[in-house]
Amino acid sequence: MKIYNLPNSLTISRLIALPFCAYALFKNGGDDSTWRIIAWTGFFLVGLTDFFDGKIARSRKQVTSFGAFLDPVADKFAIGTAMVGLSIQGRLWWWVTILILVREVSVTVLRLAVIRGGVISASRGGKIKTAFQGFGVGFYILPLPHWALLPRDIFMAVAIILTILTGIDYFKKVFQK
Repeated sequence: MKIYNLPNSLTISRLIALPFCAYALFKNGGDDSTWRIIAWTGFFLVGLTDFFDGKIARSRKQVTSFGAFLDPVADKFAIGTAMVGLSIQGRLWWWVTILILVREVSVTVLRLAVIRGGVISASRGGKIKTAFQGFGVGFYILPLPHWALLPRDIFMAVAIILTILTGIDYFKKVFQK
C-alpha cells in the first residue's frame, strides 16, 4: 500500500499547520481576541482534518501502517502545541498540560516499543478522549465570557479523566498479551 495518499497528506498538513496555529495563539501577546479566534479556527481546522483523514482512509481503503501511526502522533503534537502555549500564557494550569502530555508521550513510546507486533490503532475511547481534549483546549483558546469558565473547566476535567482511563487501557492491552 502506498504511503502517499490523501489521508496521509491530510495528516502531514496538520503537522505543517501547527506553527501558524502557535503564531496566532501568541500574536499580540496572546491577549488579542481576534487572534485568539484565529488561533482557535486554525486548531479547529487541524482537528477537522483529523476527522476527515480517517473517514477518507477507511472509505477508500487507504489505511496504512504509516497513517495509523502518524495520525495519533499528529494529534499529540496538535494538543501539545496548544496546551504548552496556553500554559505559557497562564491560561491553562501546567499540571494539566504535564499530565496529558506525559500520558500522550507514554502511549507513543508504548506504540513504538511494540510496533514489530503491529501498529496499535487508536481505540474508540482514545478517539473520544482526543475529541474531549481538542474541544476542552479550544475553550481555553477562545475569549469566553466569565459565565462560561466553569463549564469550560468541567469539560476539561472530563478530558483529563478520559486521558487517564484510556492511557491505563492501552497499557493493560499491551501487557495482557
